[in-house]
Amino acid sequence: MRIALINENSQAAKNELICKTLKKVVEPMGHEVVNYGMYGAEDTNSLTYVQNGILAAVLLNSGAADYCITGCGTGEGAMLACNSFPKVLCGHIESPLDAYLFSQVNDGNCVAIPFAENFGWGGELNLEYIFEKLFCAPGGGGYPPERVVPEQRNKKILDQVKEITHRDLVSILRELDRELVVGALSGEHFKEYFFANCKDEKIAECVRELLA
Repeated sequence: MRIALINENSQAAKNELICKTLKKVVEPMGHEVVNYGMYGAEDTNSLTYVQNGILAAVLLNSGAADYCITGCGTGEGAMLACNSFPKVLCGHIESPLDAYLFSQVNDGNCVAIPFAENFGWGGELNLEYIFEKLFCAPGGGGYPPERVVPEQRNKKILDQVKEITHRDLVSILRELDRELVVGALSGEHFKEYFFANCKDEKIAECVRELLA
């Protein structure tokens, strides 16, 4: 699995810590981490939590990433932004229990973590345990055992609902404010990472046009 990390401006200073912790947990599991920044408080390409949602949507819809780890001060804004887009199912995760239940019950592909709220002494340990429980088993396994069938059925229903309530991403990107979108896709390593891994030529071509 290719896991993308995205940080917005208020919590950019924690990017190195988050990336190091994520890699520590998931690389031994065989997953790859791709850090899309922000790469620190001094990163000139500043991302808002709304732009986190745009970037996550581009990566997940194109297949450039299989999963996105993002967040903001409270995690709420990033979650709302991510869930505004098609084929992004983002959970708000504060604890290892949240992480495990979101993975097993909701089987999403994105999480938003509060990187400021309650992030004090031991914050990096909580992150480590969150990542462990998020990826310790294939998503959608269900919990508790007697609820597996209805939970898996509800996930399929939700996916069908999102197919109807959301339009295709290319149309959305072309109608959004161009400066907002370009800012989301202008990270230092975006082109290098994205075009090497993108599996959807329509989205790739749209991104090329926007960045031209």
